Amino acid sequence: MAMVVYGGHGRGTRAAGAVLAAVLLCGGAVGCGSSGADGKPEGKAGEKSSEQVRMAPAAAVRAAAKKSEKLTSFRYRMTGRTPEDGRIEGEAAMSTKPVAVRMTMRALGQGTDAAVEIRLVDGAMYLDGGKEAAGELNGKSWLKLDLSVLGEKATGALGGGSLSRQADKNPADDSAFLSGADDVKRVGEETIDGVRTTHYRGTITLPQMRESLEDEDAATRKRREKNLEEYEKMGVDRLSMDMWIDRDGHTKRFRMRGEGDKGPLDMTITFSGLNEPVTVKAPPANQTMDLAELARGPRADPAAAPPGWAARRAQPPAVPAPAVRAESSSTRAPGSWCRAAMRAASTSRVPVETHRV
Repeated sequence: MAMVVYGGHGRGTRAAGAVLAAVLLCGGAVGCGSSGADGKPEGKAGEKSSEQVRMAPAAAVRAAAKKSEKLTSFRYRMTGRTPEDGRIEGEAAMSTKPVAVRMTMRALGQGTDAAVEIRLVDGAMYLDGGKEAAGELNGKSWLKLDLSVLGEKATGALGGGSLSRQADKNPADDSAFLSGADDVKRVGEETIDGVRTTHYRGTITLPQMRESLEDEDAATRKRREKNLEEYEKMGVDRLSMDMWIDRDGHTKRFRMRGEGDKGPLDMTITFSGLNEPVTVKAPPANQTMDLAELARGPRADPAAAPPGWAARRAQPPAVPAPAVRAESSSTRAPGSWCRAAMRAASTSRVPVETHRV
């Protein structure tokens, strides 16, 4: 059965992480149906709009976040700037039950090599390395990482651990943070993609965001703490948030802004296609190289090994593992993802028995 996957490429990978953090703050865009929480039909659009106007700003934001938690799928487009990647743009589609994502990212101004696609299917991540990767993987342009098998030792060099955590995130996880801001206010009404919305704005610090987790259950706190860690890594300690909520009480657009150690974070996410089917298939097997197979080595058919395999297998790592993991994955072109993966696999000392293919 096909499942949805995140898609992102080379330099856009770390950007994808920042973007996805923004997505989490946005919550969902479209509604999950025409029934209220009690199963009864909701009122007319005009009635919903009037009710939204009567609600306190923080309450309206909180209600939108709750509705977002019920979404089963959605699409979104993004544009903005991150501290590490500069200007980026992209599109994505996500299914939450089960979690599956397809994403395409572009790092603007960095050339065509900065375009990326990533897919997550049945617990495996697929990275599209393009023509450059095909030259190193016997004509195969896709690299497969089975996240449950390879673990951090092999995927760490690719930032795969971070990517898998991003892929597992529910877009509603952070959407309630804005309601915890002291200065949440109603800005006015605006139309986005033909949809009438109410615009809310507020500013919140990371300590306030962390404090807002005190009343949440353990699982929710754990998920959202990981999101806060992403902001801390960027050096962002305060976020200005704008949320546009449609007449059905769902987030239509979300913008977040902050200043990081390496530059500004300014991302805008616009949602659509709530609960519409999202399907993504794994790349064709004949176009895919499994990283687990690289870790095993070319035992069965040495001739099938990628060029230079034996030499890489015999040599120690060119870069210490901690340094590799610390390298910004967003600065890598698609082909270099595959080179890093091959190095990680060829230098792995993990027993073959632990690598299920």
